[in-house]
Amino acid sequence: MLASIAGAQTRAWLDRDRIAAGETVTLNIETDQSATPDYTPLQALFVVSGNSSRRSYVNGVRSSLFAVALRPRREGVLTVPVLAVGSARTQPLALVVAPASAQQPAQASGDVFIQSEADDNDPYVQQAVGWVVRLYSLAPLVSGVLDQPNPEGASMQRVGDDAQYTRVVNGERYNVVERRYQLIPERSGALSIPGASFEGRGAGGFFDDLFGDRGGELRANAAPRTLQVRAIPANAPQPWLPLHDLQLRYVTTPQQLQVGADATVTIEAIADGVTSAQMPELQLPPIDGVQVFADPVKADDSFVNGRPRARLQRRFALVPSRAGTVRLPETRLGWWDVRSGAARWATLAEQSWLATGSAANATSGATASSATGPTAAPVGVAGIGSDGVDAEGALPSRNFWAPLAVLFALLWLGTLVWALQRRAAASTSGRRGLPPRADAPPVMPPAPGLAALRQVLDSGDFGEVADVLCAMARPPATDVDDVSARLDDPAQRAALDALQRARWAGGDGVDARRQLRAAFASGPRWHPTVRVAAEPLAPLYPQRQGR
Repeated sequence: MLASIAGAQTRAWLDRDRIAAGETVTLNIETDQSATPDYTPLQALFVVSGNSSRRSYVNGVRSSLFAVALRPRREGVLTVPVLAVGSARTQPLALVVAPASAQQPAQASGDVFIQSEADDNDPYVQQAVGWVVRLYSLAPLVSGVLDQPNPEGASMQRVGDDAQYTRVVNGERYNVVERRYQLIPERSGALSIPGASFEGRGAGGFFDDLFGDRGGELRANAAPRTLQVRAIPANAPQPWLPLHDLQLRYVTTPQQLQVGADATVTIEAIADGVTSAQMPELQLPPIDGVQVFADPVKADDSFVNGRPRARLQRRFALVPSRAGTVRLPETRLGWWDVRSGAARWATLAEQSWLATGSAANATSGATASSATGPTAAPVGVAGIGSDGVDAEGALPSRNFWAPLAVLFALLWLGTLVWALQRRAAASTSGRRGLPPRADAPPVMPPAPGLAALRQVLDSGDFGEVADVLCAMARPPATDVDDVSARLDDPAQRAALDALQRARWAGGDGVDARRQLRAAFASGPRWHPTVRVAAEPLAPLYPQRQGR
């Protein structure tokens, strides 16, 4: 039932929430409805093209995914309207359409090229930098591998899924695949970032064959880039927080305080440029005459324009121990503004309340508050008071609980007897058949075929190629070295060495993939092996000599 409820939802999302004029954005709609979305409301603001759909079944629940390309008709902040999908409706979505950039990508020529750029060319140490790689292709891509090597002296992590859209460059409409990374420099100085590379195939058509084939094999390499990483300034607040923005605010504050009772204060921090793991712990300063109990931090990480954005919330319970004025001092958190190169402070203003009550009932009040809390009785359910009378004035029967406890005990015993009987029946039925031999070889999964190997060689990464080759060995190999030891072809062993260098030693990934495709075009060639059946038992009677 829960799976059906979870699947019975219709939601819509955009692959990007900010684009430039002339670009396309993909609208995705997931639903369990049998109908297709009605795209008519989109016509006023967008040019709609490239409809596609996919259906699947998960735990017996049907789910459909629809995708459509939208090209805005104007600039500004646009709203993707509500769309009808059968009896369901999608939610409206906001899209920012910026003016088209007059700057053309570098190397904007040819059938395929790569553009790489950072959102900050002179970042600080430990600053999160948005790194984007865009692959431009005139022909639709059928398959291929886009590889961005990791730089030395920095960590690079892929962020989100690839975005696909179209963009007009020099009068030509290119298909663009955009991939984003998070780059964090680890030391100051020049940081060299290797260029991304692409190798794949494009879909050519009849007119392309006549006037120049834009399909077939495609290759492209981006030029290396160098960033100048700045050191931590001497006047920077500690801990070191290089950010684009930081906001602190109160989410909830109490109206008044009661001696011995808890009141809730919730604060929130929104940091543009770090993950929640990089943020210092949210704390309140000491409050005179008040005990403070903190809940665990609730963190939500997202990525906006390739940069991480952390949203943290923490709830604090304030329990005054005496009556009078309670003052929560101003809270400050220092950070470094990477855009202006200056120290900033995010602050929470001072708060004050009047705590009422007396210190005599502080202990009993605090005990009752921690034991029951302000919401001990749920809404719509009668609460039971200390005198045994419920909130409606009815007296609950004390004899009701004893028979109920006996009933649950009998049900538990019945379940235990039923389970023992099933175990005995299973044991008896198992003895009727032939038990498996202790020395029987384990059942091996079927080996992948040549089609699976060719697929990962075209579109998979090197780790997937290694996994498929290990699974094709009989018995399956433990690692790439084991595969290489079983191969009978020197060219295949050399291709595996190139694969290992590309994975772990910074080798040429494009050349390694070319060697793998050529060497394994007809599949692996294994060493011939001779199997000798061994006698499971010694002979019952020894052989006699001379007879």
